[in-house]
Amino acid sequence: MSEIVIVSAARTPVGSFNGALASLPASELGKAAIEAAVSRAGIAPSDVDEVILGQVLQAAAGQGPARQASVKAGIPVESPAWSLNQLCGSGLRAVALAAQQIADGSAKVVVAGGQESMSQAPHAQNLRGGQKMGDLQFVDTMIKDGLWDAFHGYHMGQTAENIASRWQITREDQDKFAVASQNKAEAAQKAGKFDDEIVSITIKGRKGDTIVDKDEFIRHGATIESVQGLKPVFNKEGSVTAANASGLNDGAAALVLMSAEEAAKRGLKPLARIASWANAGVAPEIMGTGPIPASKKALEKAGWSVADLDLVESNEAFAAQSLCVVRELGLDPAKVNVNGGAIAIGHPIGASGARILTTLVHEMKRSGAKKGLATLCIGGGMGVAMCVEAI
Repeated sequence: MSEIVIVSAARTPVGSFNGALASLPASELGKAAIEAAVSRAGIAPSDVDEVILGQVLQAAAGQGPARQASVKAGIPVESPAWSLNQLCGSGLRAVALAAQQIADGSAKVVVAGGQESMSQAPHAQNLRGGQKMGDLQFVDTMIKDGLWDAFHGYHMGQTAENIASRWQITREDQDKFAVASQNKAEAAQKAGKFDDEIVSITIKGRKGDTIVDKDEFIRHGATIESVQGLKPVFNKEGSVTAANASGLNDGAAALVLMSAEEAAKRGLKPLARIASWANAGVAPEIMGTGPIPASKKALEKAGWSVADLDLVESNEAFAAQSLCVVRELGLDPAKVNVNGGAIAIGHPIGASGARILTTLVHEMKRSGAKKGLATLCIGGGMGVAMCVEAI
């Protein structure tokens, strides 16, 4: 099978919930990421055979949000585009599916990634049968479709509590991990380490245009003292707080993939090759452990060991599950999320898989790292992982 390579990777800034990017639908964020990825790849929009984007919250987003983003970005209407939903793994799974499309000859050049506007997820009510009298309760589709365990009827945060209890991960350890994530992200942002991967977004307003070119969610100056007084959110006796969990966010990321032969023919220098990918299942109540079996499978398929990894981007849904993943895989903490993770940068759920992969390949290029792993936990009890190697 021909090697599949990543030629470019770009992302929008990550916006806070109801923050700087809240006025833009997911498809507009996706459009910006696609445009940047295609331009930075040095190809024309007409070269793209297919677009695959992850998106979890699609209620009222309009028909085919990935198709909307693709057409808005100038990709020819003759090139199909489609959305997929594997919850938090969607963006990375989109890249894996793009690689499969290229490997089996269905396409030569594919744009893959994810887009999400958690700010624009609507509240909803089913009124098909009518309502003669009485109050109505609206469902928050952001929580119902994105953050609520369908098997046990509780928030994803409770799954983190389950992990903290079972693996004896303390509140202190979670808070230290969260503050470290914030501090690393702050340092990376100030040093301009995210600049090469981010495309700026222009927000039009009555008082003029606003340029958003930096991640909005990062908390500068975070300290243990600033977080240790927060109360648990999901369980009165628990340890998961707003500070040691990821946020609610908006953003998009896109990558251009093709075969190594295609890249050589076009005179393009890839960022990395995809060495392997895998997904796996675990019990829904400990969904945050999904990266453990998924990463083991991906490493085995690549013929690598944990010791071979130079960098790891492990999505920080919660500090508790992140610490569990590091512990159970035997990862070197110094190699994990070196520029901070989702606790600091944010977690636009359908886009996060593509966001962490984008951040990974750019950091590999910047630091000269050879081998990297990107992995995420997935609601419902799953995990996805991808091994990439610099060329």
